[in-house]
Amino acid sequence: MIMKEKPNLSFWKLWNLSFGFFGVQIAYALQSANISRIFATLGADPHNLSYFWILPPLMGILVQPIVGTLSDKTWTRFGRRIPYLFIGAAVAVLVMCLLPNSGSLGLTISAAMIFGLIALMFLDTSINMAMQPFKMLVGDMVNEKQKAKAYSIQSFLCNSGSVVGFVFPFLFTFLGISNVAEQGVVPDSVIWSFYVGAAILIFCVIYTVLKVKEWNPKEYAEYNGASSNTSEGGESSANWVTLLKNAPSTFWKVGLVQFFCWAAFLYMWNYSTGAIAETVWNTTDPASEAFQEAGNWVGILFAVQAIGSVAWAALLPQFKNIKWAYAASLVLGGAGFVIVPLVHDQYLQFVPFLLIGCAWAAMLAMPFTFVTNALQGYGHMGAYLGLFNGTICLPQIIAALCGGIVLSFVGSHQSSMFIVSGVFLCVGALCVYFIKEGNKY
Repeated sequence: MIMKEKPNLSFWKLWNLSFGFFGVQIAYALQSANISRIFATLGADPHNLSYFWILPPLMGILVQPIVGTLSDKTWTRFGRRIPYLFIGAAVAVLVMCLLPNSGSLGLTISAAMIFGLIALMFLDTSINMAMQPFKMLVGDMVNEKQKAKAYSIQSFLCNSGSVVGFVFPFLFTFLGISNVAEQGVVPDSVIWSFYVGAAILIFCVIYTVLKVKEWNPKEYAEYNGASSNTSEGGESSANWVTLLKNAPSTFWKVGLVQFFCWAAFLYMWNYSTGAIAETVWNTTDPASEAFQEAGNWVGILFAVQAIGSVAWAALLPQFKNIKWAYAASLVLGGAGFVIVPLVHDQYLQFVPFLLIGCAWAAMLAMPFTFVTNALQGYGHMGAYLGLFNGTICLPQIIAALCGGIVLSFVGSHQSSMFIVSGVFLCVGALCVYFIKEGNKY
C-alpha cells in the first residue's frame, strides 16, 4: 500500500488533540510537587523518600506499553486511543480524592504510609493510562512537518496545567484554607488542591472526547503505512522484543539522552521540599510551620519552572537546528540546578527555576519529535511510544533506588542533590550529539 501524506491540520485541531493534557498535567503536577511533602508529613525519613518515587515510574513502564499495544489493536465508535484516555482519567479522579487523606483516616503511621503507597500506585497507573493516548494521537494524525508544532502545543498545555496544579496549595492557603495540621495529617490546603484538580481533569478529558474524531481503520492504514484489519482496526501483531530489535537507532540514541534527563528531574521532585526548606527556611523538621510553608513555595517555584517552559516551548520551533536547541536547553537547565543550593532568597530562586524550565520544555517536545519521525512507516506507533516510555521510567526507577546512597554521598544535604541533577543534564546534552534526524535511521 502506498502511504498517503497526512494533511495539514489547523491550529485548533492540533490544540484539541492535546487539550486534555492540560487536566492530566494538573494531576501530575499535584503528584510531583506534593508526594515527598505528603510522605514526609506522614513520618518518612529523608533517606527513604526516594523509595516512594519508585512506584510512579514503575507503573509507567508497565502501563504505557500495555496501553500502547492494546490501543494499536482496538477500534470502537469512540476511537482507538480515546477509550483508554477516558478510563484512566476516571480512575485518576477517584484516587485523587483518596491519596491526600492518607493521614486523616485514623490509621497508624505505617498503615497510613501503606494506604498512601497503594493510592499512589493507582494514581500513577491511571495518570499514565490517561497521558499516553495524547502522544499517540499526535503520532497517528499529525504529519512530519507539523510534529514539532504539535508537540510544542502539547508542551504548552502541559506546562500551563503544571502551573495551575503547582500553585493550588499556595493559592488555597492565601484564601484562608489551613496549611498546617496535627502531626501526621496532610493540611487541608493540599487536600483541596487534589479535589479541585480532579474536577478540572474530568472536564478537560470530556472536552477532548467530544472534540477529537480519530481516523477509521482504513484511513489510519492509508496515512501511516501500516496494515490493518478493517473490521477491527488493529495492526498486524508483533511482540515487544521484535519491535525493540527492529527499532530505528534514533529510538535508542534519544533514549540515552532521556536517561540522564529523567534521573535529574526525579531528584528535583524528590528533594525539592527538603532542599528549599533547608536552603531558604533553615529547617529540616516536617512538623514545623516553616517546612509546610517551604512546601507551598516549592509549588510556586515549580510553577515558575512551568512558566519558563511555556515561554521556551514557544521559542523552540523557531530554531532551525533542533538538535542544537535540544542540547542548549539541557545545558541551561543544568546551570539552573547547580544554582539552586547557592541561593538563599525565596524570590531569587525564580532565576534557576526559569532556567530549569528551558530543559523541561525541550524534554517534553524534542524526544517525541525525533522518535515519531524516525518511526514513520514502521506501524505499531502506540506500542513503540509505550516502549519508548521506558526511557522515561527506567532512569527514574534507577535514580530512586540509588537516591538514599547518593544523598549520603553528598553529605545528607538535600540541596546538594540539585548539583547531581545539574551534572546529569549536562551529560544528557553531550549525548544529543549522537542523534541523527529523519525517518531513515
